[in-house]
Amino acid sequence: MPNIKSAKKRVLVNDKKTEQNKAIRSAVKTEMKKIDALLKENKLEEAKAALSVAFSAIDSACSKNIYHANNASNKKAKLAKKVDAAIKATAVEEVVAPVEEAPVVEAPAEEPVKKTTTRKPRAKKADAE
Repeated sequence: MPNIKSAKKRVLVNDKKTEQNKAIRSAVKTEMKKIDALLKENKLEEAKAALSVAFSAIDSACSKNIYHANNASNKKAKLAKKVDAAIKATAVEEVVAPVEEAPVVEAPAEEPVKKTTTRKPRAKKADAE
């Protein structure tokens, strides 16, 4: 425990800022989880709208030096990639109509042909005596 008055104050201020930073990090994680939940429920339009809310939360945390700029960019890129992939996947499913599969007809099983190879006899070496 610090003895100097300014050091005691720094401890109190650091504790307070730590709690604030935790709250902001938690808010960002919550927004990210909301998008994941919406994607699992296949609510793509709502996920796209939640994406801008999550981006603003991440940018806000970045501006307060809670996240490094590259870390914030990675988080935003991963979220955008997830949403885009989900949108493309549903677009492909809508475009491609289900095609009925033709029944598979098995060809009669043929016995494998046995390969016969003839070996040439090796010439015996004469004893060199």
